[in-house]
Amino acid sequence: MKRIIISRTDSIGDVMLTLPLCGWIKKHIPDCKLIFLGRAYTRAIAATCHHIDAFMDWDALKKESPAEQVEAFVSQQADIIIHVFPRKEIMWVAKRAGITIRIASGHRLHALTKCNKLVFFSRKNSDLHESQLNFKLLKPLGIPDSIELSDVFRYYGFDSIATASSSVSEMIDRAQRKKRIVIHPLSKGSAIEWPLERYRALIALLNPAEYAVYITGTEEEGKRIREQGGLIGEHVYDTTGCFDLSELIAFIAQCDALIAASTGPLHIAAALGKQAIGLYSPKRPIHPGRWSPIGKNAHVICASEHPKKGSSLLISADEVLRVIQRV
Repeated sequence: MKRIIISRTDSIGDVMLTLPLCGWIKKHIPDCKLIFLGRAYTRAIAATCHHIDAFMDWDALKKESPAEQVEAFVSQQADIIIHVFPRKEIMWVAKRAGITIRIASGHRLHALTKCNKLVFFSRKNSDLHESQLNFKLLKPLGIPDSIELSDVFRYYGFDSIATASSSVSEMIDRAQRKKRIVIHPLSKGSAIEWPLERYRALIALLNPAEYAVYITGTEEEGKRIREQGGLIGEHVYDTTGCFDLSELIAFIAQCDALIAASTGPLHIAAALGKQAIGLYSPKRPIHPGRWSPIGKNAHVICASEHPKKGSSLLISADEVLRVIQRV
């Protein structure tokens, strides 16, 4: 067990919650090399985790011919691949490349013919957190496959932060000595979002003499926010579209708190030890028991009920303010 590929080719939040698995493997097999197979836009996450030794870009590989994909896998000389996020095309390539141990959940039909170490557990019906469920895939390796949720954050290894760019430093300097609050209002549809009017109410409650508020998101998300009236104030700075992912990580690392629904930046803030305040619906399987941020300063505010169609999370700005002030 010298070279292990971790395959997780989905979103930032999912990748963040896979990093503790990498740390756990390194704890039990310290001499192994971990190769992370992910999407191009999550490369910065892998680069920030000191447990990961190399990165394979699936977005680039999937454009290659099947033979070239197989050769790329062969060149890694991997003994093991763990399909944390199972994709049948990746399973096919891993099998053709002759990787000796191929691990996946046994609940996918295509895994039955392409993987030789199957683990049977249900993500949808489990009471475990997503990060804990990932550990179940380690059973075929003889590594302990369970961990207390309170211990998960210790295995992020999320500390190889890139040097802050001039644009990041400029934004940080604007806060002077104020507490820096990051608001990440949109989620690209991956979560039930808090409405912009509630964020506006929260901004109005944050004393400009004490707080600097930064709005983050992609350029497209920034456009959407501005089309809906924006999030403005004398202490508010719009940074949407200003940072790539590496810069966003460096930026969050220099802030004090981040408020968001269940999104990638929320999990980044939690891994960095920041005050990560997550806004959630109680509905399974999107509830905080499955997807809450994991960190020593992570907090969850859960609505009393799932919003009806066309409605929003019933969480008040005062509730969020109390959590900000309590820590």
